[in-house]
Amino acid sequence: MALAGVRVIELAGLAPAPFCGMILADFGAKVIRVDRTRVAMAMDTQARGKRSVALNLKTSEGVAVLRKLCIQSDVVLEPYRKGVMEKLGLGPEELLRDNPRLIYARLTGYGQSGSYASAAGHDINYLAMSGLLSKLGRSGEKPYAPLNLVADFAGGGLTCAFGVVLALLERTMSGKGQIIDASMVEGAAYVGSFIWKSRSIGMWDRCRGENMLDSGAPFYDTYQTSDGKYVAVGAIEPQFYKQLLKGLGLDAEDLPPQMNFSDWPELRRIFTERFASKTQAEWLNVFEGTDACVTPVLSFDQVSSHPHNQQRRSFIKDLQGEESPRPAPILSRTPAEPCLANDPIIGEHTRLVLEEYGFRRAEIDQMLATGVVECNAAKAKL
Repeated sequence: MALAGVRVIELAGLAPAPFCGMILADFGAKVIRVDRTRVAMAMDTQARGKRSVALNLKTSEGVAVLRKLCIQSDVVLEPYRKGVMEKLGLGPEELLRDNPRLIYARLTGYGQSGSYASAAGHDINYLAMSGLLSKLGRSGEKPYAPLNLVADFAGGGLTCAFGVVLALLERTMSGKGQIIDASMVEGAAYVGSFIWKSRSIGMWDRCRGENMLDSGAPFYDTYQTSDGKYVAVGAIEPQFYKQLLKGLGLDAEDLPPQMNFSDWPELRRIFTERFASKTQAEWLNVFEGTDACVTPVLSFDQVSSHPHNQQRRSFIKDLQGEESPRPAPILSRTPAEPCLANDPIIGEHTRLVLEEYGFRRAEIDQMLATGVVECNAAKAKL
C-alpha cells in the first residue's frame, strides 16, 4: 500500500483527527492510537486498522513512554487545544529536536495562532467562521449546517491527511520533518475556494438559496415522487436540461426560459407537480440511459445494492457485518486495503506495541502494576 512502513502516533480525539488517522491506516500506515487509561469505552468510530495503547499521561512515566513512541515514529497526530502538548513537554519543538524527521500534525478548529486559538468550538462554529455557512440554506430561511461534514471532515481530517502526505513527500527530498498547522476554519474555507473565486462571475449575486447551485435553480434541486421518495436533479447545461424536459414530458416552448431567475418559482412548481405524478422507480426507468442528470436519493440502507455501486464495490462490510464506504480514491498499483477486523478496544495492543518500540517485558510489567499503562488484550478475546 502507498503508506506502508509509515508509523503514526494518533492522540485519541473526536471525529476529525480519528478520520485523518483512519485515512492513513487505510492506505497502509501503521497507526497507533494513544488512549487514556481507565476509560470504559472508546468514542472513536473511525478506528479501522488502528492499534490502541493506553497511557496515563498524568504521570511522568506515562509522558516519557509517549515521548519514546513519538520520537521513534514518522508522524504525530494531535487534536488538542493550543498548549496542551507543550505543558506535557511534548510540543513539536521538543520532539523535533529528538527526531528532526518527525512530522507533527496539529489539527484544531481555529489553528495555532490568533485570538480564537484556545477557544472551544465545533464544526458549525468553524463553518460559520469560514464564511461558508452564510451561503448554506433555503431562500428565506436561516443558514443551516450540512451535517458536520465540511469543517470536521473535509476541511479538517481530510485536509490534515493531505498535509501529512505532502510533508512525507517533501521529507524524501529534504530529509527533514515539519509542523502541520491544520485549522478547520481555513480548511473549510479552502474547500470552498470555488464559491469564493466564482463570485467574480456573478454566480452568487443573489440572496442565499436563490442562486444556481444553492437550491435556487429548479433544475438543480431534489423532488419528491409519488411514493414519498426523492430524486436529485442537476440538469444545468442546455443539452442536459433538454433531456430533463423530454423525460418529464414538457415542451420548452410552453415553459419560462431556463435561466430567467424571476421565473424559477413557477418552473419549480411545474417540476414539483410533474415529479409527484410517478414513483421514484418509474422516473428512474424514464431517465435510464439519458444524460438528464436525474438520480435517486439513496438511503444508507440502499446504497450498496444499487447496481453501479455494486459493480464498483463501493461499500464494504467488516467482520461484524457493519457497512461503510470503501477508501477512496482507488490507486491502480497500491490501492487501500482496509482492515475488516473489529475496531480495537482501549489498550488492546499496549504490550505488543511497547515491545515493538523497545520496551523490555519487565519494564512493561512494572508500568502495568503501577497504572502507568493499561492492557486490555484479554478482554478483546471474550
